[in-house]
Amino acid sequence: MAMAEEQVQPGGTARGPGPASGDRVEIKTEVGVGAQSVAGAGAGSGANAQAASPSEPTANAAAQATAAASDSNPFATGPGDEGSGARAQAAEGAGGQTDANLYALLEDARAKADDHWDQLLRTRAEMENLRRRHALELEKAHKYALDSFVKDLVGVRDSLELALEAASKEQADLASLREGTELTLKQMADVMGRFGVERLDPRGEPFNPDYHQAMTLQPSTEVPPNTVTTVIQKGYVLNGRLVRPALVIVSSAG
Repeated sequence: MAMAEEQVQPGGTARGPGPASGDRVEIKTEVGVGAQSVAGAGAGSGANAQAASPSEPTANAAAQATAAASDSNPFATGPGDEGSGARAQAAEGAGGQTDANLYALLEDARAKADDHWDQLLRTRAEMENLRRRHALELEKAHKYALDSFVKDLVGVRDSLELALEAASKEQADLASLREGTELTLKQMADVMGRFGVERLDPRGEPFNPDYHQAMTLQPSTEVPPNTVTTVIQKGYVLNGRLVRPALVIVSSAG
């Protein structure tokens, strides 16, 4: 906006050096509008300031009261602090309950462990007693396995002693001695048979290297080759197991 120098006359009319009066009217109008706008803005700001000013003392007073209360009672808590305290108490109660449960579980586990340890010790003691009992029974079995055999063998010895006593007499009967010896041999064979002892007499049988031991070969046309012709010493087996092989003479092709 172009500003012109104005001359104010006593009558209140502004006169300047402008070209026409219409321009002066327009200038006055524009200036008046601007003044009104400025005045309106200033009035609005003043009103807003007057409207906001009553709330500021109230807020300041509340802040001062809160600060004074805090200074006077340092242990005072607000609503948020009360909630935190309640949560802390609840957490402490839950922690105490958890500790109690853990202690109960620990005691239960300790009782079970003691029971299992006691059972283990009892089982070990029973196994040790069983092992010792089996070892003792095995020792007795080895030591007294021939008890029954010895009892039967004693009778054979008694018969042999009687036969020797009879043969020692001056007037010994040879037929009786022979008969007694035959009975003693039969008794001995019966005792050995009861305990699984068998005699090997392979005369006339094919040679078997598992049970026979060839002493020599003898040419023969009467029997096939590799046949036992003579038994020098009889063999024995105990329950199918070879105790002593038979000593034999085997035939060969003549």
